[in-house]
Amino acid sequence: MPKAGIIYNDVKPVAGRVATELKDQLTAAGWDVCVTASIGGILGYSNPDSPVCRTPVEALTPPGFDSDMEFAVVLGGDGTVLAASRQVAPCGIPLLTVNTGHMGFLTEAYLNQLPQALEQVMAGEYEIEERVMLTVKVLRGDAVLWEALCLNEMVLHREPLTSMCHFEIEIGHHAAVDIAADGVIVSTPTGSTAYSLSAGGPVITPGVPVLQLVPICPHSLASRALVFPNNEPVNIYPVNIPRLVMVVDGNGGCYVLSEDRVYLERSPYTAKFIRLQSPEFFRVLREKLGWGLPHIAKPNSVELP
Repeated sequence: MPKAGIIYNDVKPVAGRVATELKDQLTAAGWDVCVTASIGGILGYSNPDSPVCRTPVEALTPPGFDSDMEFAVVLGGDGTVLAASRQVAPCGIPLLTVNTGHMGFLTEAYLNQLPQALEQVMAGEYEIEERVMLTVKVLRGDAVLWEALCLNEMVLHREPLTSMCHFEIEIGHHAAVDIAADGVIVSTPTGSTAYSLSAGGPVITPGVPVLQLVPICPHSLASRALVFPNNEPVNIYPVNIPRLVMVVDGNGGCYVLSEDRVYLERSPYTAKFIRLQSPEFFRVLREKLGWGLPHIAKPNSVELP
């Protein structure tokens, strides 16, 4: 009996309703179906008085989800996709992402396209696009205090108010650099269209094997976004702030104290996305962010999204 999964945003009633209907449909078609909420992939915040809050990467995988699962349908927005990626990446399960949220930059289909998309996936008529992920760790000496998988970006900054921080950053075996800024972002190509884009970083197409470091509001004309190979690990040391907060993929993280360091490296796991047609990143940029539209619209020159 073939096996499929459903991961849905349990905060959105429409996603819960569709998940139930979809399970019944797949079960009737002879599939073994496992259902879980995306909240299991949400990273919790540690308490300021107890900054250690470790959940091992593999512990986020929901019961019943394993490498025998042919695919999983994700019902939600971009946040749900990010959470689902952390849940199933260790098992290598391909994700059919269906937008029930707002922008849905990472999603493949809209809700009204689900019947046709599901039929296509069940027939095996699709491609799989792999996206690089990061392993993010907070270490004190050699002890791992906290870890997570990251598809978009890691952000390190001061709270509750934004102010100047100094970071000593080592990339691979290169000489350490000092950056004074409100915070720093380390982003994958997937995350280059998220926070790092707003902070002035470049858009990077998904297939390029690089990461980028983006200072947030740097106090230097020389501190700008840096793109480097994704096989080089990154160590970040807070210099002048007793406590920083780290956020991964915009939904959770932990506190980083002055004696800690943040370590990032390319993860052995990747996020696998089902594409119903050949991946076309520029089309998504055009439809979702308006990239490449002419500054003067002419008749028949462009199809607006």
